[in-house]
Amino acid sequence: MKIRILGVLALLLATALPAGAADLVGRWTAVFDTPIGVQNYVYVFKKAGDLITGEATYEHSMGKGTVSLKDVKVDGDKVTFSETQPFEGGSLLITYSGTFVGDEIKFVRVVGDFGTNELIAKRAAATP
Repeated sequence: MKIRILGVLALLLATALPAGAADLVGRWTAVFDTPIGVQNYVYVFKKAGDLITGEATYEHSMGKGTVSLKDVKVDGDKVTFSETQPFEGGSLLITYSGTFVGDEIKFVRVVGDFGTNELIAKRAAATP
């Protein structure tokens, strides 16, 4: 009986633990509306040892391209990172803070001094 109770407790604890870096690894997609129009993003996160890296491919009214994601951090069910976009001969810092909710991440995206967007990135199937 004690073994059964311990097994049930272990299962409950495992399902109650927050998301971690391993949960971020993979491909995520997001489509969201902004003042410059609809933006399409694909975020890809990888893990090597303790380091998490990321890359985003984007397409919107001002162009398309790929950028490296900087300072990728996961703390429980929270994730943060930033990207730098070219803008008027300089660069524009965009920061993200999000919360895991199943196979989605609810993000708040701060675009320099221009404004804030809310978006949801969804886990995508692995590419073949």
